[in-house]
Amino acid sequence: MAVILPELLADLAAETSVVDAMLTGLRAAGWQRPTPAVGWAIRDQVSHLAFFDEAAAMAATDPDRFRAETAALLALGPTFPDQVADRYRTMPPWELLEWFRTARAELLRVFGTLEGRTRAPWYGPDMSVTSSVTARLMETWAHGQDIADTLGVALTPTDRLRHIAHLGVRTFGFSFQLRGRPVPDAPVLVDLTAPSGQRWTWGENSTGDTVSGPALDFCLVVTQRRNLADTALRVTGATAAQWLSIAQTFAGAPGPGRRPGEPTVREIA
Repeated sequence: MAVILPELLADLAAETSVVDAMLTGLRAAGWQRPTPAVGWAIRDQVSHLAFFDEAAAMAATDPDRFRAETAALLALGPTFPDQVADRYRTMPPWELLEWFRTARAELLRVFGTLEGRTRAPWYGPDMSVTSSVTARLMETWAHGQDIADTLGVALTPTDRLRHIAHLGVRTFGFSFQLRGRPVPDAPVLVDLTAPSGQRWTWGENSTGDTVSGPALDFCLVVTQRRNLADTALRVTGATAAQWLSIAQTFAGAPGPGRRPGEPTVREIA
């Protein structure tokens, strides 16, 4: 998928505005509301985004410092994101919101000065700037979905989902490796319908393994925001089924995903 970095940054800025709009005017009690991510309130979703925005900007501008701080963070074990969240649970909501806004603005500024193929360290293999921005967009959308589910807000899907769907396809092998499973050789054809009605496809159908349906549902599954059973996705073949049962676009420990029926979403017109 050809991606022009300025357009990707513009999509990240647009996704940022969606999250910011949900947080603006949210009363202090609202920041404490538990989200579908077990043990995390809205405040934790926001501190997570702000913390790793700062980390991404540091990785691009001061990789040696990033590597040193990352070593200390990874030494905390696979639950380090939870421990990071715990550090900021006493921060007042208005400070959290300002931190998120400031960290995101700085990330957009820094990455706007770089070439898309420039590489920077991360919590696994080094990543290109383009891949790093795509990951930040995915995280923003996914954690924004948790916030929306908590507040009963129905988000309007956009074709910005193409970046997340592409990342979902690219992390096919990672999802298996993360769980110590061999990566299947069988190719999987992913055939999705975009919110605009466009058709997005990846892969080939030489073995009969296919995933098709709404791009929104695919993105919800690969970011572990919905159980496959609660979507309109059509899955054919053992490899495709196994993949979507463990698909994971985000770094860190294997995610538990969501059980069927979780979360219960109250849509607001």
